[in-house]
Amino acid sequence: MGNRLIERRLSKVGSRLKSLRSELAVIDEQLLYLGDDADDQAIRAMVAETASSSFEARSAKGNYANMRKHRVKVVEEIAELEQRQDDLLDQMTR
Repeated sequence: MGNRLIERRLSKVGSRLKSLRSELAVIDEQLLYLGDDADDQAIRAMVAETASSSFEARSAKGNYANMRKHRVKVVEEIAELEQRQDDLLDQMTR
């Protein structure tokens, strides 16, 4: 494979990695907030003992769980792209 093609692919992978790392930073901040919110809603649900407070607590817990799943997917994609980047760099040095 030509070096120009490899360089182009490396550039695309690098751009995507940069984007995903920024997204991961945002996700981590959101997880802090969502985790605190889920804890607060759970406490409110215990104190209030109403159906609506229980629903809000489950909803907050679900939002937190969904964001954690999203974080896992982003981390996995970053790992895959880092591997792809390593492979492309190896191809350049051959």
